[in-house]
Amino acid sequence: MLPRIIQGGMGVGISDWRLARAVSSLGQLGVVSGTALDQILARRLQDGDPGGHMERALARFPVPALAARVWDTYFVPGGKPPQQSYKAVPMQTVDGPPDLRALTIVANFVEVVLAREGHRHPVGINYLEKIQIPHLPSLYGAMLGGVDVVLMGAGIPLRIPGALDRLARHEPASYPLQVTGAAGDDATLSFAPEHFIPAPAGPLRRPIFLAIVSSDVLAKTLQKKANGRVDGFIVEGPTAGGHNAPPRGALRLDERGEPIYGDRDRVDLTKLRELGLPFWLAGGYGRPERVREAIAAGAAGVQVGTAFSLCAESGLRQDLRQALLQRVLDGTAHVRTDPHASPTGFPFKVAELEGSLSEAEVYEARPRICDLGYLREAYRQPDGVIGFRCPAEPVSIYTSKGGDEADTHGRKCICNALVANIGHGQIRAGKYVEQALVTMGDDIESVRQFLRSGATDYTAADVVARLLEGEAADECGEGLTSHPLSL
Repeated sequence: MLPRIIQGGMGVGISDWRLARAVSSLGQLGVVSGTALDQILARRLQDGDPGGHMERALARFPVPALAARVWDTYFVPGGKPPQQSYKAVPMQTVDGPPDLRALTIVANFVEVVLAREGHRHPVGINYLEKIQIPHLPSLYGAMLGGVDVVLMGAGIPLRIPGALDRLARHEPASYPLQVTGAAGDDATLSFAPEHFIPAPAGPLRRPIFLAIVSSDVLAKTLQKKANGRVDGFIVEGPTAGGHNAPPRGALRLDERGEPIYGDRDRVDLTKLRELGLPFWLAGGYGRPERVREAIAAGAAGVQVGTAFSLCAESGLRQDLRQALLQRVLDGTAHVRTDPHASPTGFPFKVAELEGSLSEAEVYEARPRICDLGYLREAYRQPDGVIGFRCPAEPVSIYTSKGGDEADTHGRKCICNALVANIGHGQIRAGKYVEQALVTMGDDIESVRQFLRSGATDYTAADVVARLLEGEAADECGEGLTSHPLSL
């Protein structure tokens, strides 16, 4: 049976194992974010692994020596001193060190295993196509953990389905890395599972693959040109949180400096239905009437992010979560679509919040540092070697690598900020602490519906119950149970 509700795979650790487990336990599709899980596991261990959850999951890894190496490298008994910096994890590179690949595999395994505890329902993991280098070891780690669904957006993931097929058989897989330079100038990322799991017990289950798209044209392209099976689509509109697809045509901004979307950016649902694959609608669908509207339009259901990002099980730092909930109650919550904040160049939703990088003075006080590097651009250096640059790094360094100085204006270090959102912000020289930058969808005010009778908090169960109001649980997915994607 297809899920009526897919919980969005948000940010870095917002959709963590606790949130995904809570949603999946309710019979809907809980999704963990697969972004920067190597950093997250390393920092959780350096904070002393509160609750012992990481240790419990590591004990289930199929190669104990590999899990032990990760534990020994990063675990700090009792946690590091509050003003001490986190130990650095190397940045991902084309030929990254084996220990980094091992950490990536183990971290994805851990997140999925914890999300699957205590229930028998499917769990998904979300990746960004833009963050290409860790794709293969990340996917393999998630599959070792038993992930049921892989979701991917922020690009055109034509080669992911084939990679899933090969990794399920523990076979070497490759993936093209987009490199800025001459047209068609790509490098190849390679990964051999046998280097990490030398004696697998048997083939892995190939997860369902859902591509996140912003147009029916892109959905059709993926269905026809992907190197393997695409099982369905999540159709994300420009009101969704996080990164948005840029408007089609020339970029135009309104009086607030936000991108203007028009008729060309609307998805033709008739053409989407003609593809014959299930799809879910996302971006402003966090209300029961909008769920019913999606179903009436032929969708299997909806993907919802913002409502889950502010619930009690969310990985968002508690002070940030409570501040945003109070703003919702006060009627002062606002989200801006910033065309410049993300180093990717994609519009990025930013929740306005005191003390965060949404404030100009907080942004300007931050030293420009790029030491996580997930959103870096690969480019071909004059000597032919692949280098990496980020418009959020120091301007002089970026331009010395051939970058355009104009591209640095207003760019924010989203990588460090998103890690700070979940309470693992880096401390620099014992003084500067990385500040948050929270992303939400435009429909943040819809969260008010979950705060009933003067309540100041709500749970994932409250979200699911509200969104499915008027729909019997056994009606979810009615008429779709024979589809091969059925969960």
